[in-house]
Amino acid sequence: MNLFENFKLGQNTDLKNRIVMAPMTRSRAINNIPNEIMKTYYSQRSGAGLIITEGTSPSINGLGYPRIPGAFNDEQINGWRQVFEGIHKNDSKVFVQLMHTGRVTAQINLPEGGEVLAPSAVFLEGEIYSDTGMQPHTMPREMTLEDIENAQDEFVEASKRLIEAGADGIELHGANGYLLNQFLNPKTNIRTDSYGGNYENRARFVLETATKVIAAIGSDKVGIRFSPYGVFNDLQGDYDDVVSMFTHLATELRKLNLAYIHIVNQRVAMNAPEFATDISKTIKDAFKGIIIVGGDVHTAEQGEELLNKGYDLVYIGRPFISNPTLVKKLETNEVLTQPDYDKLYTAEAAGYIDYV
Repeated sequence: MNLFENFKLGQNTDLKNRIVMAPMTRSRAINNIPNEIMKTYYSQRSGAGLIITEGTSPSINGLGYPRIPGAFNDEQINGWRQVFEGIHKNDSKVFVQLMHTGRVTAQINLPEGGEVLAPSAVFLEGEIYSDTGMQPHTMPREMTLEDIENAQDEFVEASKRLIEAGADGIELHGANGYLLNQFLNPKTNIRTDSYGGNYENRARFVLETATKVIAAIGSDKVGIRFSPYGVFNDLQGDYDDVVSMFTHLATELRKLNLAYIHIVNQRVAMNAPEFATDISKTIKDAFKGIIIVGGDVHTAEQGEELLNKGYDLVYIGRPFISNPTLVKKLETNEVLTQPDYDKLYTAEAAGYIDYV
């Protein structure tokens, strides 16, 4: 298959190629508001058929890192509207990744009034970056049933507002140890009610959230990202029912006619566990819909190998950081520029919009 051919994502989203720019936190949203340099950054990279934005919080409680964008007030939505316009000028499409960080934060990173919530009161060891230096994570409060419903409603409201502002869709971040993933994982979910215990119960929050968001904006505008076997942010990766969990999720999401499932390749991810295996085909067979895969893709040939295995779209992450014209470079086999890792998460334009 040709990585550069058109592709139809759902009924209403036509992609100019099968290349997906993966979501990557870049910490440029001053006061959590998308701004002009973010518009420039995404516009520069709009050679991708689909851009999935950096993780964006649907709630004041989900702003786990400094300067990550939100989607829960008027200023944030107006900022995103300008970003979407920039992306659409080059006929690229954009899904906003909605990421509630849950326990992955320190209280100092949350605005006034924010609270650290999680499925269970399980402490995350280690420290997290803040603008005042590294800080220990804050012990989360276990979510009540009312908290669960409120969080789901926040995802719904953010999704509606983003679509109204011009987004082509949203992606629920169910990977990398954030809130949705915390419900799925037995290390971070030790609840004894209907949201904890067996894999069907642990999947309940994710499936209910997806159902509510789909009811609000339509199934062809909703995707989800998973990281099976992921250990990032201190998860358990090799739990007994991991295959059953993701087969169940894929089967239930098929019934919802979800736009896509986006699978993080843990075998090439940071802190990849030795036991990680590729269950992408298992998920594909159960879902029977569009699957986005990738990981360590630096050439068109590598991307097309994944398409030839039966997958539909290919995500590329870090090469997009330092190669704004990545799609053209892949077409012409041009040598890729390496990113300046010291400037990945600063507040500055340098190392963000000054690559060529």
